[in-house]
Amino acid sequence: MDTSKADNWMNEYKTSVLLLLLVVISRLISSVGLTLDLKLWPCIPYPQCLAFDGRMDSLNTHLVATDFGNLDRHLPAAVLHPGSVTDIAKLVKSVYELSPYSGLTVAARGHGHSIHGQAQALNGVVIEMRTLRGIHVDRANAYVDVLGGELWIDVLHATLKEGLAPKSWTDYLYLSVGGTLSNAGISGQAFQHGPQISNVQQLEVVTGKGEILNCSRHQNVDLFQGVLGGLGQFGIITTARIELEPAPQRVRWIRVLYSDFAAFTRDQEYLISLPKNSTFDYVEGFVIVNNEGLLSNWRSSYFSPQNPVKVSSLDTKGRVLYCLEMTKNYNEHDALHVIDEEVESLLGPLDFIPASVFTTDLSYVEFLDRVHTTELKLRSKGLWEVPHPWLNLFIPKSKIADFDAGVFKGILRNTTSGPILIYPMNGSKWDNKTSAVTPDDEIFYLVGLLRSALPSSSGSDHNLDSLIDQNNKILQFCREQGLGEKMYLPHYTTEADWKHHFGSRWEKFVQRKAIYDPNAILSPGQRIFNGRQPLNAAAPY
Repeated sequence: MDTSKADNWMNEYKTSVLLLLLVVISRLISSVGLTLDLKLWPCIPYPQCLAFDGRMDSLNTHLVATDFGNLDRHLPAAVLHPGSVTDIAKLVKSVYELSPYSGLTVAARGHGHSIHGQAQALNGVVIEMRTLRGIHVDRANAYVDVLGGELWIDVLHATLKEGLAPKSWTDYLYLSVGGTLSNAGISGQAFQHGPQISNVQQLEVVTGKGEILNCSRHQNVDLFQGVLGGLGQFGIITTARIELEPAPQRVRWIRVLYSDFAAFTRDQEYLISLPKNSTFDYVEGFVIVNNEGLLSNWRSSYFSPQNPVKVSSLDTKGRVLYCLEMTKNYNEHDALHVIDEEVESLLGPLDFIPASVFTTDLSYVEFLDRVHTTELKLRSKGLWEVPHPWLNLFIPKSKIADFDAGVFKGILRNTTSGPILIYPMNGSKWDNKTSAVTPDDEIFYLVGLLRSALPSSSGSDHNLDSLIDQNNKILQFCREQGLGEKMYLPHYTTEADWKHHFGSRWEKFVQRKAIYDPNAILSPGQRIFNGRQPLNAAAPY
């Protein structure tokens, strides 16, 4: 055996020894409740012992034991800070080769913005993807290659240097590329361009076997389709090639109010039905379930001294209000009177409350990064790192009026603890061969209850238990009324619920799991395949 082969064998052997120790520790912790002093772990000489380009850490696992939701806490045995894609493949392959019954799992963590512990791995290994960074913009071919740990805010700044930008966004840009592509990635541009997963040309993925594979619409197609929206079940996204378009410089931001839900949804659906160059560039909306929400809702900042809109002047009489939010992109050299005319032409057919129109102009970056400004304010007040029992649902167009009557005007009554988003998307912009699940209707709505349980809300309708109870009542209402809803960023805990979620696509999902992650190593925090391993690709259950 030559020296290089011997060194490789020794490195793999040492990696396996460490992982076996992790298995033993996880078994002791889970079976007998043993508490270990993880300070003993540095006796293993990281990273030289494992030959990682990055490092393995067992002293600071508490830093990845929670997420933005602040609802679940699962302490891993170790955290890998990868210095390369090879580090990730080496770790996953070693876990895969241990034993299909070892129980050791691996979770990739981006910016930790999940709600229900989806990026956690109890007694397993969490991969801190934020150390895997790199962005390369190809201006000539209008795409950007991005490593999975990069944040969308950094992608924005890198691409703008070349006068380009991705077509589809999320409302909050401090999310990892790999994280949003494992779900879908949606915002007010999705009605035109589809979700972020519809704008990916190719991926590099580490499968649950530790293989590093390239995939696209033409290569390893099944893996490509499965990983996009696949909730991390088939592979860890290490690189993504994302389509770009010429970036605008400025944005005209418009908001108008409605007191009639039918008029509100009719106008939203009208706008997303228009040809691309004949409508707004972004269409969203939100619900205001009480007048106080007009002042406290972070999406309602247009009710300010500079732009006073008095609630009393709108004659809402305590009714639920709906805000339609739109933007028109333009460049600095464009004549403003032309932009004015285009906006007025688009607003003309809409049936909003006349006194409620608000417009402002700002840079493209300022608009896309608008939520971060609010984040900084909430952090300064200690109101960011609180429990966030968010609930995101896709509701078919044919049932959205029923949802309004039963939820906005029923279950929620006059309570609010954060933004409630509502906006439509065109199903034709989604690829139904990916793992992302949407309702059957061609047009469906995102309803996002982005609520927070604030420290001062103890004993009120805004405390954590009350908000979770409301979420459960909403889900029960949807089921009982047969609304055909699909949860976005799903967090079910039973196989029956997951089968219901995927519907006829469940068997395909299971088949892909058996092919690409047969030992059910990846993303245990999704709670889809926990306790069902190994999987047989030839005969899926």
